[in-house]
Amino acid sequence: MSHIVDDPTVADATALDDDVAADDQRALGERLQRLRTERKWSLTELAEESGVSRAMINRVERGVSSPTATILGRLSGAFGLTISQLLDDALEHEVPRATDPDDARGIQRGATADSWTDPDTGYRRRPVSSATFPVDVTEVRLPAGREVAYPASAYAFLRHCIWVVEGVLELVVGGEPTRLAAGDRIELGDPADVVYRNPGEVPTRYVVVVVRGQ
Repeated sequence: MSHIVDDPTVADATALDDDVAADDQRALGERLQRLRTERKWSLTELAEESGVSRAMINRVERGVSSPTATILGRLSGAFGLTISQLLDDALEHEVPRATDPDDARGIQRGATADSWTDPDTGYRRRPVSSATFPVDVTEVRLPAGREVAYPASAYAFLRHCIWVVEGVLELVVGGEPTRLAAGDRIELGDPADVVYRNPGEVPTRYVVVVVRGQ
């Protein structure tokens, strides 16, 4: 039996979410195109550097396609950026007024924090630190039974720590699997291909800390 939602409030909220997602998608495309232009790379050159097809890069730049987490990792690695840095200009939010007490104290409320979701897996990442902070701190939620792969190029940073907060996380680093439970953490060594896998039946939440440029 089908259920028809006839609540205008629900419809308006859904439309608003869709509009925000579309705006973020366009902003990411503009950011990607600007980075490519600054380096004077053609679509072909970026495709060769990242391993992402010209057609996909073109769709992302035009804001008509949202990249998966794997593609995002390949693109950020090609530019020598963390994923958070690549997304920073794409995930814009309203700047608080100078009179806002939170602004003066450097507080970011959880309800207004930006996040990015992989359209294929539902993997969601939310920056905890700001772009000006010397360390990338990111909260990640990985749905049950899902996995996300990142190439070694996305880990061109010497210090990289993963801390599991809830659930179970299976990491495959350079082909070697490691299982982490809530409370466990691991510090990765030299850059290698990494697969994040949730073998459990509930979502896994973990925190990724990357020290940039060291």
